[in-house]
Amino acid sequence: MGTMAYHAGLSCRPQLRLTTFGIICSSQVGVSRRQALEQLDKKLAEDDDRAALSLAKDLQGKPGGLQCFGGARQVPQRLYSLDELRLNGMEASSLLSPVDVTLGSIERNLQLAAALGGLAAWSVLGFSPQQVLYFSLGLLFQWTLDSVSFDGGVGSLVLDTIGHTFSQKYHNRVIQHEAGHFLIAYLVGILPKGYTLTSLEALKKEGSLNVQAGTAFVDFEFVEETLNRFSCIALAGVAAEYLLYGIAEGGLADINKLDMLLKSLAFTQKKADSQVRWSVLNTVLLLRRHE
Repeated sequence: MGTMAYHAGLSCRPQLRLTTFGIICSSQVGVSRRQALEQLDKKLAEDDDRAALSLAKDLQGKPGGLQCFGGARQVPQRLYSLDELRLNGMEASSLLSPVDVTLGSIERNLQLAAALGGLAAWSVLGFSPQQVLYFSLGLLFQWTLDSVSFDGGVGSLVLDTIGHTFSQKYHNRVIQHEAGHFLIAYLVGILPKGYTLTSLEALKKEGSLNVQAGTAFVDFEFVEETLNRFSCIALAGVAAEYLLYGIAEGGLADINKLDMLLKSLAFTQKKADSQVRWSVLNTVLLLRRHE
């Protein structure tokens, strides 16, 4: 206490003041950024998307504003071959052909349990063959009704709920998948608005069936210049899964939607393949850079 250190005949007090000033400035920037984020959250909560997007653009890249929003360094867009993807450590078949093994296993186990339960009920309760037939027809009718009226939404809701409840692996995979969408959208300049992680949550928030999880964005118009960004966002979920687990299971709906979009824009197969390969390369490299 009270002792002052000297070096080369100069007091260190100015250095101490400079350090303190730097800490104060850093603290002020932190407070400013927190206030900016609170304002942005308030606009999004009020569903004032235009004001939220305008605020995000005003804060873009400013001290105390939104760091990295829309500031991603992206790879040059050109025709990339599958070999070039492999050279960058990406196996397209493991990334672009997702099969949900976990939910598939749950569905098979439920079918087996239903069959065994039916046999047990038949044996214990003494159901007649006619009663078993009526019961089977009732189940078939419900399954058909769900498939036709809700596009399988009720069944998907049941499977997804069971998956999140009993499979930590599935739960974690969905979280990482949606985090990939959220992060890439932010980096390429599309403002994320919110997300859901379960079909039940999506049903409560949006009234949507047949949706396992999803990320919502602030978007008012789609122009050709934004295609690159949306392509990367669409593939961000499978890319995140691939980087973490070596193979993607979820995200088939994302890939199908991107494929439909490219077809609606009259892309040839060669042009569509080029768009997808560039998007895969760009998205994976962005996620690696910001992991």
